[in-house]
Amino acid sequence: MSFQLKTYQAPDFTLPRFTEAPEAKLEPAPFDRVAPDGYHATTIFPEYFKVGGRWLLAEESRMDCVAVYENGKICVREFRNLKQGDMVFTGRTENAEDGIYVYPDGFSEFSGNAADGKDGQESFAFRQSRSRETAFSRDYDNIYELLEYEKEHGYVAWVLGPACAFDADSRAAFSKLVMNGYVDALLAGNALATHDLEGAYLKTALGQDIYTQHSYQGGHYNHIDTINKVKYHGSIPAFIEKEGIDNGIIYSCVKKEVPFVLVGSIRDDGPLPEVHANVYEGQDAMRKCISQATTVICMATTLHSVATGNMTPSFRVMSDGTIRQVYFYTVDISEFAVNKLGDRGSLSAKGIVTNVQDFVVNVSKGLKL
Repeated sequence: MSFQLKTYQAPDFTLPRFTEAPEAKLEPAPFDRVAPDGYHATTIFPEYFKVGGRWLLAEESRMDCVAVYENGKICVREFRNLKQGDMVFTGRTENAEDGIYVYPDGFSEFSGNAADGKDGQESFAFRQSRSRETAFSRDYDNIYELLEYEKEHGYVAWVLGPACAFDADSRAAFSKLVMNGYVDALLAGNALATHDLEGAYLKTALGQDIYTQHSYQGGHYNHIDTINKVKYHGSIPAFIEKEGIDNGIIYSCVKKEVPFVLVGSIRDDGPLPEVHANVYEGQDAMRKCISQATTVICMATTLHSVATGNMTPSFRVMSDGTIRQVYFYTVDISEFAVNKLGDRGSLSAKGIVTNVQDFVVNVSKGLKL
């Protein structure tokens, strides 16, 4: 196996910048769900806080939260989960001036060094963005190697939009990924699960044949008929068993006991019984999976991709105390959707502009499934 994780290079805390830095300041939360003035908002990067002369890492981080000092550790907490009296770190600087250090350079991925392939690169050069003109051949090779590595050593969370279920080949390809151990969690909405189950139950997605794309007479009933039948049986696993479902993305997750988190939308039909109608309960369920993830791959879902990106740090502290990089890919046929993730702060996300149905088929083939 040629894949190797990048080694995390911790900051040198013997430098004067750190030894002479003041202690980080703490202020109590004035009310439930309210941070004190001047609170420090966390990022996707490793962040250290100087407490008692030591620089402590916030191990379970996520973007746009606050850091709370509790039982000798740094806890990163959503504003909605703050309790009155929680001791919250304050300070808006990020280079140790306030006893807070945000560290984007722990992995060469973010430091602009030779491992990025940019060392000595001219300041002016063509085709430096990732767009529809980008050649993604090397990215595919990296993904094959990464997934082979993660199958044995990591946790891969996939975030899927409904387009992934609209095609027979992409449904079959992703099912192979699930059945062969390359999927540890699936995050999606009501639509992905509905149309995938519709494909297994009625061989259509939104009333179109999943292979020929032929629209059936009355096919607009098919997705709500599917939802209705699932609700009749009480759950997705019961529907799969009672209706003899034997294919598809959700079927494979149920068969392999891969957790799937479905979070609802204001526009949902039904929805399916397992869909979280409360958005914050859904966010908590998503974060439970993402807190374990070492690789995240988002396909054809802008809102779920941004939501996942907001809760995914660029690093993970492993059980043995080592710090490793979290790999994040976003795949969409729209450059807007791919670029939006970076615009919303997920700076470590790598975009691939392509048809997601082709992407997942290529990944399955590249892994020789």
